[in-house]
Amino acid sequence: MATHTLRAKRRNSALRTAAFLSPWIIGFSVFFAYPLVSTVYFSFMKYDGFGVPEFRGLDNWTYVFQDYPMFWPALRNTFWLVLVMVACRVVFGLGVGLLITKIKTGAGVFRTLFYLPYLAPPVAATLAFVFLLNPGTGPVNTVLEDLGLPAPGWFTDADWSKPALTMLAVWGVGDLMVIFMASLLDVPKEQYEAAELDGASPWQRFRFVTLPNISPIVLFAVVTGVIQTMQYYTQPLVAGKVASGIIGGSGQAFEPGYPEKSTLTLPQLVYNLGFQRFDYGAACVVALVLFALSMAFTALLMRRRGGLISAGER
Repeated sequence: MATHTLRAKRRNSALRTAAFLSPWIIGFSVFFAYPLVSTVYFSFMKYDGFGVPEFRGLDNWTYVFQDYPMFWPALRNTFWLVLVMVACRVVFGLGVGLLITKIKTGAGVFRTLFYLPYLAPPVAATLAFVFLLNPGTGPVNTVLEDLGLPAPGWFTDADWSKPALTMLAVWGVGDLMVIFMASLLDVPKEQYEAAELDGASPWQRFRFVTLPNISPIVLFAVVTGVIQTMQYYTQPLVAGKVASGIIGGSGQAFEPGYPEKSTLTLPQLVYNLGFQRFDYGAACVVALVLFALSMAFTALLMRRRGGLISAGER
């Protein structure tokens, strides 16, 4: 009798737990598990979104990795943006956060000025940057020429298009600035006072006091930055489209990546294959590669999460 009662209590406890977890379980199943399984399924199928899926084995994978000329440039560009753009945003956001926490007068004004660009819609911000960096009539190149400095082609030059996108991303770094400011203000002042009494220089105080205390926030900024950059779609597409002169209208065909595939990213390939070429199988292959790379980058960063603290201790 006691055993039966114990089993009933365990069963009721399990049912209550499942009931409380049901919103998460339903959300996870509908918005993650089912799409992921469907993507894997369609990656082995020939499917245009209208007919009946036809099994193709590894043909879609072979096509993407060997025969699709846009895949490897997009992969290289995505890696470049992950390494350079994320690093620049984190460093610049931390630097601005440090600067504003040190300002005694007018900190609110500077905080607002640096945060406002983050609120600009991505399309509008990209259009503004394409105008400012126009190699022929843009004010930036006009000033550079007046100063006798080289005037790059920016979004019309394959060598300068990704640095221009990085400048755009750094311009809207207000989100990281706010996060870093909150973490910097939370560092115990007693540790700074002790470091000053020991004769630590400003760089030593930053390395041995500030950095170890905010290392979890730095990790958060890097991980979220990597995930966002792996999904980078709107800005490079709009910049390439406007710089190429194709801004809309019916009957206009546009292959993403202008100029010379330098602004091409993996998310653009998913759209190009799935919704322009109606090759859902190949699009699912690229989506899975993007998912695998995001997971690999995140796992690597999480394994190295103690690196900043270790560096500070050394």
